[in-house]
Amino acid sequence: MTEADTTPGSQSALRQANERRVVDTLRSRGTCTQAELARATGLSAASVSNIVRGLRTSGTVAVRATSSNGRRARAVTLLRPPGTVVAVDFTADRLRVAVADHEGALLEREAIDYDVAVDPARAVRRAAWLVETVLFRGRVDLASVASVVISVPAPLDPGTGTVGAVSCMPRWTGTRPAQALQERLGRPVHAENDANLAAVAERGRGAARGADTVMYLLLGEGVGAGLVLGGRLLRGADGTAGEIGHVGLDPRGQVCRCGNRGCLETFVGTSYLLAMVPHGSDLARDGQVDLPRLVAAAHEGDPSSRRIVSEAGTALGQGTAIVANLFNPDRIVVGGPLAAAGDLLLDPMSREMELGTLGSALERLDVVTSELGEFAALYGALLVAAELPV
Repeated sequence: MTEADTTPGSQSALRQANERRVVDTLRSRGTCTQAELARATGLSAASVSNIVRGLRTSGTVAVRATSSNGRRARAVTLLRPPGTVVAVDFTADRLRVAVADHEGALLEREAIDYDVAVDPARAVRRAAWLVETVLFRGRVDLASVASVVISVPAPLDPGTGTVGAVSCMPRWTGTRPAQALQERLGRPVHAENDANLAAVAERGRGAARGADTVMYLLLGEGVGAGLVLGGRLLRGADGTAGEIGHVGLDPRGQVCRCGNRGCLETFVGTSYLLAMVPHGSDLARDGQVDLPRLVAAAHEGDPSSRRIVSEAGTALGQGTAIVANLFNPDRIVVGGPLAAAGDLLLDPMSREMELGTLGSALERLDVVTSELGEFAALYGALLVAAELPV
């Protein structure tokens, strides 16, 4: 391969591609002289020298004097451990990026407010910019990144990475965000559902440590569940396993965005809860009511807020009881913004589960709130990325 063989594009893209060739060679072969790198990559000696200089400045490689065939040479060693990984968490209104080493230990993290739901193409471009920004700040070269995992609040086809139709970001339906981001970064990118990733994180480093069968409930605009059975994620044939928000509770209830009536989401989803706030109440008076304020008011004893949270807990218990009977988990972790309600939500949920769940299934079942909070999916993405083959 020669320098002319690289994909046409900007000088910046060409340089990044050449950097990746150098880093990939160091990763596979270990320490090399610059002359050996030139032969292995097909790049000129001058190009290799410039690339190594840049990688050395960023802290990616170390260079020392040596000899080869009796002549002075410069030996290049990759400093970053093989498999530096990146996680990207897409939510409807926020972007988060984290970088970790090959064992998933956090190096850098950043988050920005962004209207992700409106335009998937622009959101991917913004995510690529944020990834590059965080890598630069952490002195990690893009060429040293082994894998990227993105979290998406929607079902994803396991084979194609295509976003399914039942999503709180409808404009993303039919898109392939992992493929789009991979084309921008030039590194392997894998997409996974946010609740699935949160389940992985809570089981590995959070509230579900030591549990064998875990159900993670992500309560937000929608209601999703990540299911870990025997240590393995259950995704289903087309990626819709765990869509507990569309369990039907009332055939005469509100119409859900999925087209059915009375789904669990219509009792627990954020927009449905906020629509229940009484007009003229202190919460609704300035038109700025949001879920954190609703939860805070419930904790402060506001009767209407407590009633809204309690009824959400009751409905959540009804839906969860059905799934608990099917999969018999030993740990249920409740996450998402509504989880901040704590016992105001969990107590009615548990009471309803006692009525709808087999007694034997309840004996070894613990229901707890998330330990990792809003970063659960992001940390799960890092753990999954660290386990992907390099």
